[in-house]
Amino acid sequence: MLEVQHQQQLLNNNWFAKLPQAYQQYIVQHAKYIEVAKDQAVFHSGDLFDGIYAVLNGAIRLGHVDIEGKEAVAAIAEPIMWFGEISLIDQQPRSHDAIAIQKSTLLHLPKRDVEAFIQATPEFWFHIAQLASQKLRLAFLELIAIQSQNISQRLAQRLLFILSGYGNHLSITNDEIHLSQEQLAQMLMCSRQTINQELQNLEKQGILAIAFKKIKILDPAMLHKMAHSSE
Repeated sequence: MLEVQHQQQLLNNNWFAKLPQAYQQYIVQHAKYIEVAKDQAVFHSGDLFDGIYAVLNGAIRLGHVDIEGKEAVAAIAEPIMWFGEISLIDQQPRSHDAIAIQKSTLLHLPKRDVEAFIQATPEFWFHIAQLASQKLRLAFLELIAIQSQNISQRLAQRLLFILSGYGNHLSITNDEIHLSQEQLAQMLMCSRQTINQELQNLEKQGILAIAFKKIKILDPAMLHKMAHSSE
């Protein structure tokens, strides 16, 4: 059984909050705590499905590192974000790595419990599909942005995605984003120098503040305006 504080924390997750109460109770009763150290893998690309996860504390990098050590970052999972459901749906091995950026506390709903619940309650598939489609929608928005927006707009949009937990948060309770400029550049497929210049411009406008591996959002409304500007 989860601690009360973490049960309340889960209710700020958009997907979990919309689940029927019986489904919420099943997750609360069967999920397990997992502590992972910095740089420890939750799973690797190619691993078999072992369940779904939610970040309670810390941050998990979702991406891939090739044999030469080159890193590709798709997203940073922070509280409270669920991940790992893709392999449940397509019954294929993990498509990416999930590596802890810092010491993190995760919630793990093991494979046997997920599959047992689906077998007993097939309607749960609908909610799993919603969890996956939430990420798919943002992926399409990012693909469209690559083709139609300049780097300033794409950066503003990506920062908003991260701030909202990629659509996971019912409300934004934290105005800090924990990632390096190098990781942000990898997400946007541009150079670190370009990202640094863009961030400095936003800092001069009072929209954000830059620190070591951390960005504090000061004016999310202006960031939203920039992301959706037609210019």
